[in-house]
Amino acid sequence: MKQKTGGDSYEEALAALSSLITKRSRADKSNKGDRFELVFDYLKLLDLEEDMLKMKVIHVAGTKARYNNNFDFSWCCERTNEEIPMPTYFRFLALLAFKIFAAEEVDAAILEVGLGGSLMPPMRYVQKPVVCGISSLGYDHMEILGDTLGKIAGEKAGIFKLGVPAFTVPQPDEAMRVLEEKASELDVSLEVVQPLTAKQLSSQKLGLDGEHQYFNARLAVSLASTWLQQIGKIEVPSMTQMSILPEKFIKGLATASLQGRAQVVPDQFIENRSSGDLVFYLDGAHSPESMEVCQMVFGCVKGDNQSESSGHLVNGSSGSSHDKSSGENCQQILLFNCMSVRDPNLLLPHLRNTCATYGVHFKKALFVPNMSVYHKVGTAADLPENDPQVDLSWQMTLQKVWESLVHSEDNESNGKSEVFTSLPMAIKWLRDSVHESSSGTRVQVLVTGSLHLVGDVLRLIRK
Repeated sequence: MKQKTGGDSYEEALAALSSLITKRSRADKSNKGDRFELVFDYLKLLDLEEDMLKMKVIHVAGTKARYNNNFDFSWCCERTNEEIPMPTYFRFLALLAFKIFAAEEVDAAILEVGLGGSLMPPMRYVQKPVVCGISSLGYDHMEILGDTLGKIAGEKAGIFKLGVPAFTVPQPDEAMRVLEEKASELDVSLEVVQPLTAKQLSSQKLGLDGEHQYFNARLAVSLASTWLQQIGKIEVPSMTQMSILPEKFIKGLATASLQGRAQVVPDQFIENRSSGDLVFYLDGAHSPESMEVCQMVFGCVKGDNQSESSGHLVNGSSGSSHDKSSGENCQQILLFNCMSVRDPNLLLPHLRNTCATYGVHFKKALFVPNMSVYHKVGTAADLPENDPQVDLSWQMTLQKVWESLVHSEDNESNGKSEVFTSLPMAIKWLRDSVHESSSGTRVQVLVTGSLHLVGDVLRLIRK
């Protein structure tokens, strides 16, 4: 895995990383490089034990660096053997992050667990973080974390450490009881934060859309304030003493951005039409809770839908609406895919019902396979645009669930959905639809269900 010089070094590095992806599902435990006890061997081999103990860590869990590209991967592969094999992909990236953080002597390392705090061995080695935070919990990764909120909360609470302060947002009762029990066992001071107010933000708007982001912002402020106080960098008053946040805090919260979450992007490749005639609303929501929030963000403000940066879908019926002031006709299309471990009978009703609540009704739903594949990283991981061997059985399943929802409401589902063999073909269909429509028609596409799908779409619609 040693990186070579020359034009192909980047692709070689990606190929080397891809070789570490051996599992078809997160629950697969067949790879020896995934054994928990090996993490301590890896850290010892990489001389990271002392560095990890000294590292100032802000540890985060929830349901939802720029570096020299000549980095030499040999630090790991040359020290492994049959007894201590190469780590798997996720674990390798965690170890790489630790090594880079140690080499750069970072002031703070913000570590978010991949799944559960007690299930992710690299994260369990963080014995004394400065502070811990748990964001909103929901039903996700249930094949690993458990099938109840209590079990999921128990895994997330694995980041709690003896005597280390922790913060969380309001949680469902079942989850909160478990968090409080775990905190009590470890003498953890667990504080439940409330949302930031307009006054605390000096009337500034958060950079991220959604009412839930005011809870997330308060959680972030609590974690940052605690870290600043404990390392003695600057004098920061406690949240109870701050009627208005420090200016730097407000600036950070107002300018924060997150690709693939409540993101609005006009198609930049559409020809002979305004880019605003085809607009993609992207949100990688893939759990019932995040799906519901996604629809609330996009559909909650009536009339605030003609701006490309508004972040909201048009309010209308039967998949279209008419803006009397501008003479524009707007059509809403759903572009959807999700991993096969998700339950479409849970996700799609949430999506459709919440949209309907806010007056959004899709004219058509498109189901596509992702371009990227699970076992490779980089652009070379894309599937062929017209692969006759592509398996569309999962997309057919999604379509069947959607059609049953539509049919149960209006008894006419024919033509309301379509399965495409590839994402590029679906994008082409959307562009052709815009070209064939009358002047003044705008097509608004909600892309959701998978962060992989969102990333694939972004690569196709942005210059």
